[in-house]
Amino acid sequence: MSQNIAESDTESWVEIVRQKVGAMRFGSVQIIVHEGRVTQVESTEKTRLPDAVVSVPAPRKK
Repeated sequence: MSQNIAESDTESWVEIVRQKVGAMRFGSVQIIVHEGRVTQVESTEKTRLPDAVVSVPAPRKK
């Protein structure tokens, strides 16, 4: 596979990844590659809740 990737192409998606990572506290960034080129960058951010005990009702017996 050819490694001749234009520097500007590499810099653009790398900068997108940096921005997405920098904007989140918890989550993931996924890089999608098609035919050796980055075609998509996806991010999923998680919202972490405080470590409080949450009471969950016990299941009912039938």
